[in-house]
This record gives sequence, C-alpha cells and structure tokens, in this order.
Amino acid sequence: MSARPAAQVAAAPAATPSATDAADPCCAAPLPVLGRDVTVPLVTGGEVTYAALDYAASAPALQRVWDDVAAYAPYYGSVHRGAGYLSQLSTDLFENSRTTVAEFLGCREDDQVIFTRSTTDSLNLLAAALPADCQVFVFETEHHASLLPWRDARVTYLNAPRTPDEAVQTLERALADRDPYGPALVCVTGASNVTGELWPVRELAAAAHAHGARIVLDAAQLAPHHPVSVEELDVDWVAFSGHKLYAPFGSGVLAGRSDWLRGAEPYLAGGGASRKVARRPKEAGGGVDVEWHDTAARHEAGSPNVIGVYSIASACKALSEAGFDELVGRERHLIAKVREGLAEVPAVRVLSLFGDDAPRVGVISFVVDGWNSSHFAAALSAEYGIGVRDGLFCAHPLVRTLLGGEADEPGECGAPEAAPGEKSLNAIRVSFGAGTPDEHVERFVRAVKELVADGARWNYRTEDGRCVPDRGNDTVAA
Repeated sequence: MSARPAAQVAAAPAATPSATDAADPCCAAPLPVLGRDVTVPLVTGGEVTYAALDYAASAPALQRVWDDVAAYAPYYGSVHRGAGYLSQLSTDLFENSRTTVAEFLGCREDDQVIFTRSTTDSLNLLAAALPADCQVFVFETEHHASLLPWRDARVTYLNAPRTPDEAVQTLERALADRDPYGPALVCVTGASNVTGELWPVRELAAAAHAHGARIVLDAAQLAPHHPVSVEELDVDWVAFSGHKLYAPFGSGVLAGRSDWLRGAEPYLAGGGASRKVARRPKEAGGGVDVEWHDTAARHEAGSPNVIGVYSIASACKALSEAGFDELVGRERHLIAKVREGLAEVPAVRVLSLFGDDAPRVGVISFVVDGWNSSHFAAALSAEYGIGVRDGLFCAHPLVRTLLGGEADEPGECGAPEAAPGEKSLNAIRVSFGAGTPDEHVERFVRAVKELVADGARWNYRTEDGRCVPDRGNDTVAA
C-alpha cells in the first residue's frame, strides 16, 4: 500500500461477506467476524465449526475492524509528538477516531471523549475525578466494573428492583433522602450483563437530574446491540469497552461532561498529560511545577493505544453503516429462538429481574435442574463445540439474588463451588450479537435439550476449580 493521507487510511473499505458466507447459511450474519470458520475438536470424535456464544465477555472482532487495522499497520507511528509523516498520519488517525466515537455516542458539542483501557478503567477514572464529599448511588445489580470503583466516595447501594418502574422509584426515594447540598452521582447499567434486560436509562437520568445529581451510563453491554445517544438519553457520561464492541486490542471510552474531569488531578501523571513542566528553584523548595492539559489529554498520559482506539472507531463505523434497526431486528429473532427453545425444557430456569416481556439484548442466563453449571458448560464445549460462560459473571450480588443466595456471600468469578452432579450457586450464560449465525443458536438449543434428556456422553472431572473432560479414559459416560 503506497503512502496516502490519514483520511484515506481511515476510510479503508468495509469487509463484505465472502462467497463462502453467502453460500453457507452456517456463516450467515449481518456483520462477518473473525473466527467464523474456525473448527474445534470434539471429545467424542471429529471437529465442528466453533459456535462463539460468549459475546458478553468478549465479542469476536469484526472482519471490517481487522481489515482496517491491517491497512493502517504499516503506517503506525508515534502520536502527538512526532514530526515525521507517519507520526502525523497516526496522530490524525487517533484524533479522527475520537470524532468518530463522539458521533457514534451522540455526544454534545462540549463533551470530552477520553480513551481508556476498558469500561472498568473508564469508571475508575471517573471515580478518581469525583468532587470532594460526592455521594454515589449504585444498584446492587451492577457489574463489578460499575459497582466497585467508588471506594473513596460515600456510596449508597440500592436493592435490586423487580420492574423498571421500581428502579426509578427506588432511585427517587434514595435521592430525596440525600444531602441536597453536595455533589452526587448515579451509576447505572444500560443492559444487564446477566439477564440482558434493558434498564430505563432516560427515566433514571431524569430522576437524577431532578434531584441535582449526575448520572453515568455503563454501556458495555448496550452499545454493541442498541444505539446510544448521550444527548437523547440525557446522561452525563457514558463508558464502554472496545472488546465488547467487536474491537480487540484493549481500549475503552469515557465520554461526557468535562468540568469534573478538568478539575481533577490527572488519572496518570506523565508525558502527554502535561502541558508544561519546569524545575522549581532550590530557594523555592525544589521539585517541579506542572501545568496540566485541560483537554482529554489530561487523563491520557503515556503513549496511547492507537491500534485499540482505531479499532473502536472502525467498529463504530461498521455498526452505524449496518444500521441498528436491522441489527436489533435480527437479534430479536435470535433471542426468540433461544428463549422459545429453552422454554420447552422444564428443567431450565431463565434468570430475570423484570420478567419475560422485558426488552433485552442477546444475553440470557439460566440454570439447569440437576446440573452443576460448570459441568453443563463444559459439556456444551467438549461435545458440541459451543462456547458459553458459567459462574457469577462479575456480578456476584445480582446472580446470588436471582438464585436465592445471600447477596454478600463471597465467591470467585467462574469458579464452581461443587463437583459435577452437586449443587453450586452459579449459572450459565449464552450471549450473541451481530456476528452470530442462526446455526449457532440452533445448535445450542438442540444441545441443551439433548444434555437434559440424555445426559453427557463423556466423563468429566474437576481440575483447578473447573469441570473439564476426563482425558484419563477414552470411553463415554455410562
């Protein structure tokens, strides 16, 4: 690829489904992803195309994203401080990506877009920027990324609501009882990483603002599935991760109001965050005087993850160009397939806060009577080539509430507490999105029915806290 301006690199052509994709219904999906033709071995013999149904943990990278990054890679250079052509091109690419993300999120004109490592990093950054004596209100239903960063603030944890209206009422009561003169922040998810249910973000934002509080939206599970507009939802900040949005390389975003961020000490102290640094005279005590940037750079110290940032921008473009109306419609089709299939299995109980009719994204958690969740997930993988999640999904209080356990009972993400056949307080999660073909969810439903009806065909054992196929024998389970 010959040298060309940054704008041309940024406009690398979108990936389109290959002839194989079009001919093979197994590969049919609105947006092709990497790994769609990867095969994996089965313990019972043979191989099968891998069914990646763990999008809520990390979605596979879009082919479009991978192609865009590959087109840019030969032009990689330092950002913001280089005089060379590749450095200038990379800087343009980085800042153009910031503009793309702002447009994708429907940001207001004076909002800042700060690039971070992940949703967790974004919310920890915001927590570090809270004004003194800030009160924080957070539902116990949050992912740990949005439940835990507020350790240095006065935190009120709100009980799990059972309807969207109850969520709004619970928040309104809590805010009405708060100190009315200090700053306050509400943190809420847009879509649950456990149940997939959509939360009433706009109504919660209205309640927060009516009581003089601000609100941050954890959109990690919402942004890959639904349009997110900071302005329309009237939230003050939004945070999400690239790896949930079909963009690898470990980047995230915090976007929103700039005043608290400008008033806070830099999240990291170092190059890029500083505008000017000067030695202080010995007679003045020595040391250095620092003038920090008041732009997004204030919280982006160090050499930025240009590849990760560009991959997020590429994914934002791909989703926008595909059209969320089409993506949402097809995802509802997949959700219906899974829910209808699971409803035909009496031993399966789907977990829900708001009930069967609640709108949701492609994230469904469930338990199976008589099965340890790790054992069930291991059998789906080893015998059917299906990748799902089991455990507490980094949302321990919520899962334990839904399963009837104590919300404060300790546990470790993904580590079952019992051997195969014994009860444990864990669940199974299946999740999917724009790269999921029908065949994957159809295979999943069929596998659930067969495992419940006939049991596993292989023997399993516990290894390092997980159920794994027993490679010590080469016979199927009795």
